[in-house]
Amino acid sequence: MGLEKLHPFDAGKWGKVINFLKEEKLLSDGMLVEAREASEEDLLVVHTRRYLNELKFLFERVEGICRATIIDLDAHQGNGHERDFMGDRRVYIMDVYNRHIYPGDRFAKEAIRRKVELEWGTEDEEYLEKVERNVRRSLQEHLPDVVVYNAGTDVLEGDRLGGLSISPAGIVKRDEVVFRLVRAHDIPILMVTSGGYQKRTARIIADSILNLHDLGLIGPEFPSVSAQSSHIPLLPCAVP
Repeated sequence: MGLEKLHPFDAGKWGKVINFLKEEKLLSDGMLVEAREASEEDLLVVHTRRYLNELKFLFERVEGICRATIIDLDAHQGNGHERDFMGDRRVYIMDVYNRHIYPGDRFAKEAIRRKVELEWGTEDEEYLEKVERNVRRSLQEHLPDVVVYNAGTDVLEGDRLGGLSISPAGIVKRDEVVFRLVRAHDIPILMVTSGGYQKRTARIIADSILNLHDLGLIGPEFPSVSAQSSHIPLLPCAVP
């Protein structure tokens, strides 16, 4: 109904990314996975713990997943997952964010194992150096079975809500750095695209995915971790 035009977030961003990747012949309709209606069992798994706590669901349903790392590079502090996993030593959280913007959740910060607070207008050189150094150290401190990578594009220069100044090329390079470091350890990585409040972010996300594919960092040759393919009930890994 046009209501999305009244909000700074581009609600059609992900559809645009898919279309860009189809135009580049990287994706086809047959490669897309449609969401399935959740069973009662799945809903109970989600709602008997904390609200929409997908990673704990992952621990309980996917064989071999006992330790996870969240690499959160959205411009905002990830206080939601930080509160969800407060005190859960299975989950290592690295968060890189603009220290001056929402949410500024002091309590949630206690869950961050590697915290990188940025100043207004941080640019490519400083940003990429901090990302690479801290991702490397995170993987040294806690080698996980899976990495969840929050690849927010609200770090892009000109984003009034993010307040940082990372170029489109800097975002593509950032994603490449994260994938190179994680894949060097043969760790599965799940990338979510998250925030980004400018119309041009869809093209940047598509360019980044194409770059990862061209560099051989993503593709069908890499094994995937899928909760949908696990039909055997599994006990959760013990919480240290």
